[in-house]
Amino acid sequence: MSTLRQDAWTQDEDLILAEVVLRHIRDGSTQLAAFEEVGKRLSRTAAACGFRWNSTVRKQYESAITIAKKQRKGEKLNHIDKQTTEKQNNKQKPSIIAQTDQTVSFEDVIAFLSSAHETVESTEILRKQNEELKNELTELQKERRNLLAQIDILNEKYTLIEEDYKALIEIMERARKMIVLQEEEGSKFKFQMDKNGNLQRINK
Repeated sequence: MSTLRQDAWTQDEDLILAEVVLRHIRDGSTQLAAFEEVGKRLSRTAAACGFRWNSTVRKQYESAITIAKKQRKGEKLNHIDKQTTEKQNNKQKPSIIAQTDQTVSFEDVIAFLSSAHETVESTEILRKQNEELKNELTELQKERRNLLAQIDILNEKYTLIEEDYKALIEIMERARKMIVLQEEEGSKFKFQMDKNGNLQRINK
């Protein structure tokens, strides 16, 4: 099983996405089917293809989408136009012609409903993508809280180490002073450090 890609889209991949979606529109298929086909070809999820199409690629092909939709209806409209022409040549009654015009309007309604259906599918894809992003954001926030907690622990340890280091420096400095005083006072007295780290002079 191939690993699904999550890297940036290339210009060639955008062209493939546009070509497949436009073909599905011309064939009367759905955009969801187009996204699934592109996903298999590019090793990406259908949701990722749908998001790329709606957020970036679609706006670049508005005129091509319009033409593809007209081509999708072209065969049916040509059939209707042929029937209308034959009836006009045969001098059909106005009521029959009105019925033909009504049929054309019905096809427009079908085209509108088909477009609305594709919009609903795209909305569902965006909803799923939004849900995935929310879940990912929740995980990242949890990871951030854990990292902040670890930083607090490290800061506390650093503070303790720093305090111990300062205390050690003070003890070493007092010991040095004690040695110097012993040398200056000669052999009559000696110095020792009490439990609080203070120097005491003691007679020998």
